[in-house]
Amino acid sequence: MQGELIRVDQSRSSREDQRSSKERLRPERLRTDCPVLLSERLVMRAPHEEDIDALAHLANNAKVATMVSRMPHPYTANDAADFVWRSRNGEIGKCVYAITKAENGAFMGCCGVEPHTDGKTVEIGYWLGEPYWNQGYTTEACHALVDMVFRTRQDVDQIDARCRVMNVASRRVIQKCGFQFQGSGLAASLALGSNVPVEWYRLDRKTWMSLRSWGNIA
Repeated sequence: MQGELIRVDQSRSSREDQRSSKERLRPERLRTDCPVLLSERLVMRAPHEEDIDALAHLANNAKVATMVSRMPHPYTANDAADFVWRSRNGEIGKCVYAITKAENGAFMGCCGVEPHTDGKTVEIGYWLGEPYWNQGYTTEACHALVDMVFRTRQDVDQIDARCRVMNVASRRVIQKCGFQFQGSGLAASLALGSNVPVEWYRLDRKTWMSLRSWGNIA
């Protein structure tokens, strides 16, 4: 996932000291435009403390961490707890979702929406644990996320997505969701400690409206 897991610089004790004041400044209404998303096989909802163990297990994988922008590696239970707390308090993007299996609630990965400063563009990011790869879950989650953005946020004209040049599977997901290639560049990788080549894609509202059945995308 691009830009969703950032190691907190301040210590846990300092964070705990600030928690009560932050919670007063970040009421629940800030997440009212991030509804629970349902698809055929998935439920996408806010991360919970109950996700911490599964999150730490699945994210502590170099194959995952090196393909997203801001996931540390190794990834510990403390990193997972920080992520859950910060996502709940609106510190990571606009909407952050835990991707879970509808049939049993199993935590599978995360996705999210991050607004750009222009007010008309958002960027989506996602990652899925390795046991769930190559089963269509990531595409299903991205379809639901894209639909939510365009249906609930009339001010958003376009959605961006990025992937590492070498990440064939992620590129395929982006293309299956109707995004069009815009260009290449470099992005920081926290896990690798360096910049890596990435591709940038964009989906505008008009294109989404013509494809929102998703059945038209091979």
